[in-house]
Formats: sequence, structure tokens, C-alpha cells
Amino acid sequence: MAIVQTSGEVYATPEHQTFRDVARRFVADELAPRAREFDEMGRIDKALYRRMGELGFLGIRYDPKWGGAGLDWSFSAILFEELGFSDNAGVSLGISVQTDMATPSLHQFGSDDLRERFLVPAIRGEMVGAIAVTEPDAGSDVAGIKTRAVRDGDDWVINGSKIYITNAATADFLCLLAVTDPDAGYGGFTQIIVPTSSDGFTYELLDKIGNRGSDTGLLFFDDVRVPVSNTIGDPGRGFQQQMMQFQDERLVAAVQANASSEHIWETTRDWCQERVVFGKPLSKMQVTQFKLVEMLARITSDREMIHSCVRRRIRGEDATKEISMAKLIVGRTSRMVADECIQLHGGFGYMRESAAGRNFVDSRLTSIGGGADEVMLQYLGKMLGL
Repeated sequence: MAIVQTSGEVYATPEHQTFRDVARRFVADELAPRAREFDEMGRIDKALYRRMGELGFLGIRYDPKWGGAGLDWSFSAILFEELGFSDNAGVSLGISVQTDMATPSLHQFGSDDLRERFLVPAIRGEMVGAIAVTEPDAGSDVAGIKTRAVRDGDDWVINGSKIYITNAATADFLCLLAVTDPDAGYGGFTQIIVPTSSDGFTYELLDKIGNRGSDTGLLFFDDVRVPVSNTIGDPGRGFQQQMMQFQDERLVAAVQANASSEHIWETTRDWCQERVVFGKPLSKMQVTQFKLVEMLARITSDREMIHSCVRRRIRGEDATKEISMAKLIVGRTSRMVADECIQLHGGFGYMRESAAGRNFVDSRLTSIGGGADEVMLQYLGKMLGL
């Protein structure tokens, strides 16, 4: 049972509780027991996506016309809170790529044909998507990407590479951000759907220290041809569309990381109550109590900030500033909690079988992926007119 109580005004209805119960049972019965299995596989079993599609988890906020549930952001937050308790951040990451990185632009700006061919099967879990933005020389600096898409008749011809791409080996299609007009500045980027079955597309898997339950790779595009009709929205609008998509990605990351911190806090509290040191439970030592209280205070404070962002998104407001702040703060809290929890577990925390050990390496990604802390700070500084 979670210690941090959810805000009543965000999750107030019986429908919310029913949805949470379904998500919680799914995590407990079908996901958590396979946590180590997915780590060893280095990827998510595609059958899990199909199962999530059956449960309606992969198109929560999307139009029912395309198979979505037509619900609001509160239900997405509930899903990723529960996934945060799965003890496998890598799986949660792969799922979030499907729901909130590879498909939001497709849903909002894609043609009906693209939605029929890619969004509908993605919502059903029959196809897996990936977001292809980061490059070897352009990570959080999205404007620095170099992958080119040149028009040749009715086709785009794509050359370049992408790196650190989650679902690289699992994906059936990519939501690719490429340069289509190098002289147009921010107006020279375009989002394009690229099937991974396309000739000239290859990938290499990367060996991560954490989040091992999902695959991550380096992508190569060598004269890859896709129809111009695979363009999401209008050519030249890709940068703006990607910035909008980042709102979903960063908020989901904050929700999942906050829930994971709460989960490892609960695990550590239980450990401290059972672990006897110098003749008494570790939890009875004042220094341990201070650490546990401080961690929970940070987790609880962060949760309220996340709820504020969720409320703004439900109202349809631009919450870019608030979401960027939430991702920044939640990432830092995750690092603090992970460090304190592995320390309280002692030698056992350093073992691979330990939840504290896995959380220690998994949680570090929140402050890097989807915009590093330093980029968030610089971005926020500009938004504040500094």
C-alpha cells in the first residue's frame, strides 16, 4: 500500500479507482513476477504490449476513433504510478516510449492514413514504436541533429544515425526527427514515420548499466526510402511538434520516477524494520529515522508538484515550464533516495538481486534522458527571462 496519498481532486472518481485496481493487478500478476526475466532478455516480450493493448493501457488519452480510451491525463498518471511499483524501470521506460514518445505527434498531427496504419495497431499493442531524435553529436540539444531527409519525387531519402534509442530492436516503426531544409533553422525539421523493415535501416544494441528490461540501440539510415506521405503534419514543423511531444515524455518520466522512489522507500523501510544491528532494528536508530523521514518528505512534495502539472494538462494548458521543473526536481530526488536506500541496505544493497541495487542504477537515467538537468536549467532560465 502506497504511503504517499494521491490528491483527491486529481483522482476523485470511482472510475479512477477501478482503473487503478486493474493497473495494479496487471503489475502484480503479469509484470512484477517477470522483472528479472525481462532484465535477462534485455527487452520486453512483445506479448506484453498486446496484453496492455487488450487492457486499454496504450491509448489512454487518444481518440476512440483510433481505438483510444478518450480519457484525460489523470488516468495516464495512475498507470505510470502503478508501473513505477513494478520493480523494473526498464519495462516502464519501454512502455512510456510507446504511449508518450513515439505516438503523441502521430495522434495529434498525423494523417488519417498514418493513424490507420501505425497508431491503431500501436494502441492495440500489435506494433511497437520508438522515438528517434538523439544523435551521437546531438543529445538534449535537439536543434543540433544532422540526420537528413532529402525529397526525391514522392519519397524521402534518409541518411544519418541516431543513438540511445529505446525499443531499437523491438520497434516496428520509428517517429523520426530529421533535417529536411538545412537553411531554415528551426523550421527545417520534419517528423517522419519510418518502418523498421525499410531497406537500408539497421541497428546495433547498446549495453546499459541500468534499465536493462528494455532494449536501447544505435540506429543507422543508409539511403532509407519512405513515402513523403509518411510525414507527420507539415514538413518543417517537426521541431515544434517534437517540443510539444516532450511535455508528455517528461511528465510521464516524472510520474514513474516519483512512484519508483516511493516503492524503494517502502522496501527500505521494511528492510530497516527487520534488519537487526547492535541488538535492535535498524529503524530504531535515530540516524535511520531521519533519513527515512527526509526521503519521504521529498517524495511527497514532488508528488504534489506532479499533481499540479497533471491538473494543468487536464485543463489543456501549456505546462512546459512546470513539467520541466518537475522532471528536474524529481530526478534529483530519485538520485538522493536511491543513494540513501542502497546505503541503508548495506552489503546486500550492492547485490544484483537487490531491489535497492537495481533502483540505484535505474533511477540515474531520469536526470539524463528526455533532457538532461543542465538543459532543463538552461531552458527554464530562458523561460524566466534570465
